[in-house]
Amino acid sequence: MTDLPAGLPEGCSLIDLDEVDSTNAEAMRCVLAGNYGPLWVMAARQNAGRGRSGRQWTSKPGNLYASYASAFSCAPAKAGELSLVAGVAAIDAIRLAGGVPGLRLKWPNDILIDRAKVGGILVESSSPMPQAGIVAVVGVGLNLASAPDDLGRAATFLAAHGLNLSPRDALCFLAQTMQDWITIWHGGEGFERVRRAWLARAGEIGEALTINTLQGAVSGSFAGIDEHGALLIRDGEGLVRTFSFGDVTLTKKDSEA
Repeated sequence: MTDLPAGLPEGCSLIDLDEVDSTNAEAMRCVLAGNYGPLWVMAARQNAGRGRSGRQWTSKPGNLYASYASAFSCAPAKAGELSLVAGVAAIDAIRLAGGVPGLRLKWPNDILIDRAKVGGILVESSSPMPQAGIVAVVGVGLNLASAPDDLGRAATFLAAHGLNLSPRDALCFLAQTMQDWITIWHGGEGFERVRRAWLARAGEIGEALTINTLQGAVSGSFAGIDEHGALLIRDGEGLVRTFSFGDVTLTKKDSEA
């Protein structure tokens, strides 16, 4: 592991809790009370942690449960880009801490080691500010010491791959890389650079996958992400389709089955 960053970035505060319902909920309560950040909320345990689409997020001890809240001078539609910003930052934080083989991203918010989930991201936004802009909360969960066994998919944790981090150490690395990429993103003006960085940390173009949407499942191959961060899939007829929401499952091609 490399040397830890010297605490949190300048101007960023931290609320460190033993237990909370969810770090995202606590961060949003701080926002609604007038604390527009930048702020990190972390907890040793969540008793009502949430993932995307309201899924429960299991909170085993020794893992990182943290949320970043900040005000941004941008349109509300830009908030969704923060999921990709946070994904890039999480990969870079793990690399900065020492790295593990097979580390990668899966659209829109999963951090993987090969095909096993090691972390996830949940972005929520609000517009309580008297001035123009939004406040966004970016929740990041990383499996440091253990992995849940009830995901219904493969999961893993960093210590199983030789990288041992305490939650506080992991947060120090993540806070630094998040601040770096938030600066690059710049309220959406720098999203093209984020998009390229995200693609460089994702699976290969042509990777087989299926997306489950409200209209049904669509299978095809990964064709990248567009200028707004939406997923591009090339379907069986060769048509490239765009998806802004859905659950993605990596699948195997016939030759790999």
